[in-house]
Amino acid sequence: MTTKVKAVVLKTADYKEKDKLITLFTLEQGKIFCSMRGVKSPTAKLKFAKEPFCFGEFILENTKGNNIVTQVQIIENFFEITKDIDKFYEGCAILDVVNKLSSETPDPQLFIELIKALKCLSFENPRKYYVFDKFMLNIFKNSGYYFLSQKCPVCSYPLDDNRYFNLEVGEFVCTNCKTNLCIKVSNAGYSGLKFLDRTDYSNLKNLKLGGEAEVEIYNLLDKNFEWRFNKRFVQII
Repeated sequence: MTTKVKAVVLKTADYKEKDKLITLFTLEQGKIFCSMRGVKSPTAKLKFAKEPFCFGEFILENTKGNNIVTQVQIIENFFEITKDIDKFYEGCAILDVVNKLSSETPDPQLFIELIKALKCLSFENPRKYYVFDKFMLNIFKNSGYYFLSQKCPVCSYPLDDNRYFNLEVGEFVCTNCKTNLCIKVSNAGYSGLKFLDRTDYSNLKNLKLGGEAEVEIYNLLDKNFEWRFNKRFVQII
């Protein structure tokens, strides 16, 4: 059976002498595991499509339950990401999150979010980690874990300058409702989260947060991801 899918290469692994095993995240079928035969050869016609970040239309031939890539039409290879070490690590973290959250069920919203993030990382020039942070905020929001409300979810009291992030429930709470599973978040960190939340990918290059706030935001998103999904992503700080 032959199948055509739009997909991004998430992971690759060497197999045999010249083959590759690849993990595709597809628009139509979610995550798919495939093999690419002979692509490690210098003259292989599909060698351009064997690396992570490659986005294209993949033709798959299913033989005895195994998917074999037979043709690829590149849409974008996001090559610029691989030319900058910081962008590369940030992009790898984004791919890792998608790999950990995706399944063999289509998730068009996650697929579109991935493409937006990779385009921004490749073609725009935002500060380090901003694309990843924006991507993670949207992942939480799209998964029903939006946490930037103006009131404490426990007592409904308006949040003031003393905000605490409750890891157990994944929301900000007030001083009176904090527990031993809460972490204090600075005004700069909270403001940075709000700025990232309402800034489109296309405008991230114009955004500049404070250095301490940048690290604080990343660490909060890291901890929240672990608590919400019981997984860890590749660390980039």
